[in-house]
Amino acid sequence: MPETTRWNYDVGGHGWGNNEKQCYLANSLENAAVNQGKLHITALQKAHENAAYTSAKLTTYQRFLMQYGKIEVRAKLPAGKGTWPAIWMLPESIKTNTENWPLCGEIDIMEHVGKDPNMVHTSLHSELYNHIKGTQVTHFDKLSDVSGSFHTYGIEWDEQRIRFIIDGQLYFESLKGQNGHISTNEGWPFDKPYFLILNLAIGGNWGGEIDPNIFPSTMEIDFVRMYKINN
Repeated sequence: MPETTRWNYDVGGHGWGNNEKQCYLANSLENAAVNQGKLHITALQKAHENAAYTSAKLTTYQRFLMQYGKIEVRAKLPAGKGTWPAIWMLPESIKTNTENWPLCGEIDIMEHVGKDPNMVHTSLHSELYNHIKGTQVTHFDKLSDVSGSFHTYGIEWDEQRIRFIIDGQLYFESLKGQNGHISTNEGWPFDKPYFLILNLAIGGNWGGEIDPNIFPSTMEIDFVRMYKINN
C-alpha cells in the first residue's frame, strides 16, 4: 500500500465536477499499490456503486502541505482514449470549506488526455482566470512518448512566480500580475498552503470517449519529491 504517513485518499464516484466515470477507492491494492519501487495508480473496468470503473486519487492533505518550494514527480502516463491522468494541487482552504473552487485556486502541474497523445497541459486556475471562463493561465505542447517512458514533471514556486519544469527544462512560467492580471486572491490565489494530488480519471468532459480495450490502465510514479523553501 502507499505509505499512510505521506498519502491520504479522496473517495467517491460523483463525477468530481467533470462528469468523470470512475469511482475512487481507498486502500484498494487493485487501484493503488507500490510494486518494484514504483507507485501504480490503476483504473479498472469494474462496477462500484453507480460507476462502471474504479481508480485511485492520492493526496498529501493532512500529511504534507506546501506554500512555496519545488516539486518533482517522475511518471509514465497511461495510453488510450478515455484516460485522464493528472499531477496537481489544491489549497488546504478547499478542504476546510473556507473557500470554494475556483476562488481557492488550482495548480495543474501535468494533465494529459489519451485522446490527444503526448500533449501535456499545465495550467493555473483562479476566480477570475479559469477554464470555465476560458481565461485560465495555461500552456500545452507535445512531448515524446509520455506513455512509453518516464518524464519528470514539476514546479518551482515562490511569492512572485510559478515555473513549470519538465525533464529539467523550463516549460512555462507565470508571474504574479503578468499581462495586467489581478494579483490579489481573486487572480493569484497561490500565496497559501497547498497539497499535492495524483489521480487517474476516466472519461468526463475532457477525457471523452472511453476505449473499452485499454483496461487495466496504469499511471506509474517512480518518485515524488517535495522541497520547502528554507526561510
